[in-house]
Amino acid sequence: MKYTHVKSATVAAAVLGFALAFAPASASASTTTATFAVSTTVTNSCTISAAALAFSAYTGVVDQAQTTLTVKCTNNGDYTVALNGGATTGGTVTTRLMANGTYTLGYSLFTSNTYGTVWGDGTGSTVTQSGVGTGANQTLTVYGQIPANETAISGTYTDTITATITY
Repeated sequence: MKYTHVKSATVAAAVLGFALAFAPASASASTTTATFAVSTTVTNSCTISAAALAFSAYTGVVDQAQTTLTVKCTNNGDYTVALNGGATTGGTVTTRLMANGTYTLGYSLFTSNTYGTVWGDGTGSTVTQSGVGTGANQTLTVYGQIPANETAISGTYTDTITATITY
């Protein structure tokens, strides 16, 4: 009997080929999909802040000053800003008062520097300021005026106004 020498790499290749020829076919991958809804509700929301209004020293002539309110509301959200009559007893939205103890000094708040339209709560002859939010800060200017010839004693007069935003 005659033996033939076969290289081991050739044998390995032959065995691998034989194994592959008789191996079961691999299974093909399957997929399935699903969908789901995504939703939210955007509600209008607003913030408001205010800077102090400081008149100069009153000397009996008309004194005017201004300040700003900063409003930030949801984009396209409607808002209205009202100003109350102040914290001084006897003050109203049409005739506000600053107090120095029991003494008072009258003043008014307006929507523009023409000082023709009183900014209040919408009652009497006052108006409110309305707008539409942009999603960014918006500035509203409040114009204050002390009329001429107010009778007052010397001292510091103060009041506190509440700005209310409705949205």
